[in-house]
Amino acid sequence: MSGSVTDNAAAGRFELAVDGATAFAAYRVRDGQLVFTHTEVPDSLSGRGVGSRLAKGALDLARARGLPVVAQCAFIAAYVRKHPEYGDLLAG
Repeated sequence: MSGSVTDNAAAGRFELAVDGATAFAAYRVRDGQLVFTHTEVPDSLSGRGVGSRLAKGALDLARARGLPVVAQCAFIAAYVRKHPEYGDLLAG
């Protein structure tokens, strides 16, 4: 599976295109924090690890930008719980 996570800032979401479909993690920047609000993986990509790749890429980009993360999205919150190396990104 190729492709990398990109920031579509105009749409307010990180995206990962795979096999003609696009998974995304929607966000907004509020008070200097990156607030994840929703993650969506098309059914055609389900069960292939696309959601995990998307979450990792989005969190890596947040880290690179020095933005603390608020995980309102259940998928991103669960990913951080399973990958404690991202716990330091959580705001508050």
